[in-house]
Amino acid sequence: MSVNQQAHTGLPYGQPQPGYQGYQQSGYGVQQMSGVHHSQYGAYNGPLPGYQQPAPPQGYFSSLGFPLKGSPVSLNSDTPTLAPNFIGTLRAPPMSGAPPPTSGAPVPAGQPVYSQFGQGDVQNGVATSAVQMQRPSASQPFIPGTAPTPISQPATFQQYGPPLTSAQQLTNHMAGMQIGSSTSAPPPAGLGYGPPTSVPPASGNFTATGSGLYTSYSSSQGPPTVTMTHGLPPTSLSEGLSLAQPAFPGPPLSAQRLPQAPGFVPPPCSTGIGPSSYPPTTGAPRPSTMQGSQLPGQALTGLPTSQPNHVSSLPPHPSMSGPAMTGLQGPPPPTHPSQSGYQMQQNGSFGQVRGPQPNYGSAYPGTPNYGSQPAPPPLPKRLDPDSIPSPIQVIEDDRNNRGSEPFITGVRGQVPPLVTTNFLVKDQGNASPRYIRCTSYNIPCTSDMAKQSQVPLAAVIKPLATLPTDEAPPYLVDHGEPGPIRCNRCKAYMCPFMQFIEGGRRFQCCFCSCVTEVPPHYFQHLDHTGKRVDFYDRPELSLGSYEFLATVSYCKNNKFPNPPAFIFMIDVSYNAVKSGLVRLICEELKSLLDYLPREGNMEESAIRVGFVTYNKVLHFYNVKSSLAQPQMMVVSDVTDMFVPLLDGFLVNVNESRTVIVSLLDQIPEMFADTRETETVFAPVIQAGMEALKAAECAGKLFIFHTSLPIAEAPGKLKNRDDRKLINTDKEKTLFQPQTSFYSNLAKDCVAQGCCVDLFLFPNQYLDVATLGVVPYQTGGTIYKYAYFQLETDQERFLNDLRKDVQKEVGFDAVMRVRTSTGIRATDFFGAFYMSNTTDVELAGLDCDKTITVEFRHDDKLSEDSGALLQCALLYTNCAGQRRLRIHNLSLNCCTQLADLYRNCETDTLINFLAKFAYRGVLNNPVKTVRDTLINQCAQILACYRKNCASPSSAGQLILPECMKLLPVYLNCVLKSDVLQPGAEVTTDDRAYIRQLVSSMDVAETNVFFYPRLLPLTKVDVDSDTLPAAIRNSEERLSKGDMYLLENGLNIFVWVGVNVQQGLIQSLFGVSSFNHISSTLSTLPVLENPFSKRVRSIIDMFQAQRSRYMKLIIVKQEDKLEMLFKHFLVEDKSMSGGASYVDFLCHMHKEIRQLLS
Repeated sequence: MSVNQQAHTGLPYGQPQPGYQGYQQSGYGVQQMSGVHHSQYGAYNGPLPGYQQPAPPQGYFSSLGFPLKGSPVSLNSDTPTLAPNFIGTLRAPPMSGAPPPTSGAPVPAGQPVYSQFGQGDVQNGVATSAVQMQRPSASQPFIPGTAPTPISQPATFQQYGPPLTSAQQLTNHMAGMQIGSSTSAPPPAGLGYGPPTSVPPASGNFTATGSGLYTSYSSSQGPPTVTMTHGLPPTSLSEGLSLAQPAFPGPPLSAQRLPQAPGFVPPPCSTGIGPSSYPPTTGAPRPSTMQGSQLPGQALTGLPTSQPNHVSSLPPHPSMSGPAMTGLQGPPPPTHPSQSGYQMQQNGSFGQVRGPQPNYGSAYPGTPNYGSQPAPPPLPKRLDPDSIPSPIQVIEDDRNNRGSEPFITGVRGQVPPLVTTNFLVKDQGNASPRYIRCTSYNIPCTSDMAKQSQVPLAAVIKPLATLPTDEAPPYLVDHGEPGPIRCNRCKAYMCPFMQFIEGGRRFQCCFCSCVTEVPPHYFQHLDHTGKRVDFYDRPELSLGSYEFLATVSYCKNNKFPNPPAFIFMIDVSYNAVKSGLVRLICEELKSLLDYLPREGNMEESAIRVGFVTYNKVLHFYNVKSSLAQPQMMVVSDVTDMFVPLLDGFLVNVNESRTVIVSLLDQIPEMFADTRETETVFAPVIQAGMEALKAAECAGKLFIFHTSLPIAEAPGKLKNRDDRKLINTDKEKTLFQPQTSFYSNLAKDCVAQGCCVDLFLFPNQYLDVATLGVVPYQTGGTIYKYAYFQLETDQERFLNDLRKDVQKEVGFDAVMRVRTSTGIRATDFFGAFYMSNTTDVELAGLDCDKTITVEFRHDDKLSEDSGALLQCALLYTNCAGQRRLRIHNLSLNCCTQLADLYRNCETDTLINFLAKFAYRGVLNNPVKTVRDTLINQCAQILACYRKNCASPSSAGQLILPECMKLLPVYLNCVLKSDVLQPGAEVTTDDRAYIRQLVSSMDVAETNVFFYPRLLPLTKVDVDSDTLPAAIRNSEERLSKGDMYLLENGLNIFVWVGVNVQQGLIQSLFGVSSFNHISSTLSTLPVLENPFSKRVRSIIDMFQAQRSRYMKLIIVKQEDKLEMLFKHFLVEDKSMSGGASYVDFLCHMHKEIRQLLS
């Protein structure tokens, strides 16, 4: 069978779609010619004129080049899984080419433009020929274990036939596949390329940012034919086609050295981060040039046939073989025709490139490069998205396998169920995964092994995590005056791993091996196994998590603290008053003050409250219970802030209720006619901190702020927003505070135990990077409501405020992580302050915040004793009681890399890598950060391939079972707004997201980077079970369905144009699609089963998240659809991010480069 297979040639990796600035234009990357009916034309970069253009079969999304199918294949695992013997789509070659189209006239703003396939079916790529193999429609289930029958008449509809029974059959089936010779089509006019160039490294350490080059095959170097392997124990993605190798600016990869990113020691073998080999981010894609004879394909025969885990081959995607791209973002660097790059020959040697290459555009954009260009080629076969690892499948499998049994923590080094699985935890000596999750539960015994694998060893710790109602909170242990039992040398707290010796009179520390006397009051005899006889009566001996009541020696100045205070500080400038915000806050506080947090059995909260309003000056209020009316005191000298009253500022709510209510009624009236637009900010924080200092207590400031603080005062800021800095070396300044004033202020706040929560309501640039410094370093939270409107944003803001005021918080906290000999905590990520290398200081720590800790080896570990961590948090609770919360975790140690890779947790790994990258952008160009991430993950997977996978063809991509989602999740991090912003993402948004992610837990980063997408039309109104989630790709959406997508910040309800009217009536209470309002912020409350069920699902999702998610209704073909598509993370992004398929090909190429 000789089939010329054609690939999908959409925009290459990282190429921004044209015509998208903000949301005004509704044409999705479509350029329309004026005066022509829109349905005649496909999307930009679509078919060349002269191609015959048949309508694709139902369920086939031509924009992505492959159909929808049901259950995805679980690919590339250690444990063989049965996968369908599916060999991907086969399509006939296109007809002969025509000259490229010139760009059409731009689309008028607001005019929807869609191809004849409707939205979601945009044709994007080389035209499909008239003869096209059909595939099952979206509604037809895909049955695992079936394969397409060999094609005899491509025009007829092909059903899936019975599975192939042996590897031999499949190899024979594929043996005849040949890739026809091909040359590249001319690029469209107006999108020419400069000659391939490169910039030499600026120094011995940094790789230059010049773009790497992709080579074409010369006439004597055709690509090898596709070989399919079948039945290898680790499931693998085979790929006989070698991907075009990039030419590197500068020395080969192994010789390049980059500055070590803080926290990672690259392995000795290949430390460098090669310049990223993506196509450029601007201009049109160019197919690879492949000419001449084929190399013989090497068929793997004689493989065991009992395990059919083959997955279809991984060809070079056309966008992989165009010119290289500098890190997936930004325009290509300036060209330097005089400097030659090194071109990778097929045999791996480097040769110099002389001048411009054939098939590359001239040096000036806009010059079309015609000349000696034959007809467009048939291109290599495209990878089928259903044959690559599916997050949905992995999540579903884990739920089915591990959701029913409780997770018992008694065994060392157990990997817990995924964060997406509902499971019950039984503490039997190790901390629950709700408190601590690790990147690996089996860590290398030596630092050399850790460096070799490049897997970061880290723990994401959430010390005050909220537990489900069916799990007991940590027990409180009171040892009285002497306080908790600790090791004499390292000061570790008593825990289940301490070893009692000499009949129970002494114990040996499990962390430092020091022997300590047991105090007489704590003595107990041992049983025949060496355990104390009171083992089960003492939480600190039998449980992983517990609390000690701290003695006075654990308190500041050796005296017990006062209960904390909350101070509400309200911006009363013109914007805040006119938007209705001031009135809304005052109304809400009247009832909210009844819900201040209180300790377990207390009648009322011990927390005292105070009130401040401000614009250019500050107004303090005396709300003493003995007053008939509140009194206002104004401090206009903001340069030297002081608190004008002590008595009557911080009060008990119940005692002063009438005065407080009177004040909250008066504030909106008092400032109703204000004309003051300027605000101060730093003096507001100083005032709150001084008030807490005067009252000798810790506490929290709730600041409601609307604008850039430009009034004359300490901490005054200027507008420095500059989008021109994006993709330059100065981009990092956008994430840095513009003055050091706020860092010093944060340090003072931490010393006082003053935590700051900031609610922002900006209508323009606000400098979140600077205003966020104090909340971030004090362990506080930022909430942001851009363009706040009462009717649409009120519910979200009020829910956030209620949750924020009521949540459990520890004040004036210090956290230390101790480890057993051999490893130590070296790096920390999160919202906190550190004045030394070991203590994490937090003015406040709430139940949603995590601290992420990275560990390094400082000695060898032993497999027998394993490794231990103990997290100790000293804090003041909301009743003013000083407590110690202890979490212990024991991990296994290994001498075999396979054991490390078998016990990793990808979700935690991604959480760590995202935080590492988001901190990296403060001091490094974003491109360097992206390249570091890609390189590190390539090293992790290459090390597995080299040391753990069974020997197989280099053309195969083999992933460890528990890391098979690493590429898809990593791509989501790389495409995120911080590392690759779209045109509509503001500087403030990026700074906000960067701080937000830094203290997220694993469940939050999981849904943030790979959102949850549910088909609402599949909801069973009589059951509590959710419909099965689907993958985040436009090709999975059907026009006749509604979908719900959540990412932890937003909930979208997407409505297809062909949804049944009955469903629209049931959910929205309107008669047709056209009547649905896109401005709804909540679904209408309708008395029918479908409406009730959908609203209950949304309520359930809201309850799972730490923030109230904004509901956005998206109608298909509406301007908001652009925003929705941004979250379909398996597709190419508008800002130039790669699709999952493309990125997998790219990772494969990186891995092969490292291995060769």
